[in-house]
Amino acid sequence: MKAHNIFLLILGLATYVTFISLKQPHHNDYFGNNTYNVHIINGFTNNSSLPLIVWCSSGDDSGDIGGLALQERDDFSWSVKTKFWKNTQYLCTMKLDQKRRRFQAFHGIRDIQRCNPTKQCFWLVKEDGFYFSNDEIYWQKDFSWI
Repeated sequence: MKAHNIFLLILGLATYVTFISLKQPHHNDYFGNNTYNVHIINGFTNNSSLPLIVWCSSGDDSGDIGGLALQERDDFSWSVKTKFWKNTQYLCTMKLDQKRRRFQAFHGIRDIQRCNPTKQCFWLVKEDGFYFSNDEIYWQKDFSWI
């Protein structure tokens, strides 16, 4: 087989794979601007007098999005607009009494896929750690306070 024919075969296969992957719903987010909603929920129990302090900021030029003192079951939320040319990130610091933890509340590369199909990213902060869900039904512990 000549080099020209091999090149055309490889080019054809690459084109086919690209178009097939673009038709998959979870891949569309990589190529367009999409909006996701991020929620941080105070899942502590019996802390009605001691709020969970949340402070979040963007990893890019958007800067601080602010903070809030969350009582039991309160929800702090904001919208995130993803862009093809950059990895959108939001970092949050949590504090409850002597416990303190900073984490990525939204990381485009990680969350574009796992927040679909609902485009919702829920974080439930509890005594033993941080739990993630995209539907508020099924929760998975991502990490502990320490």
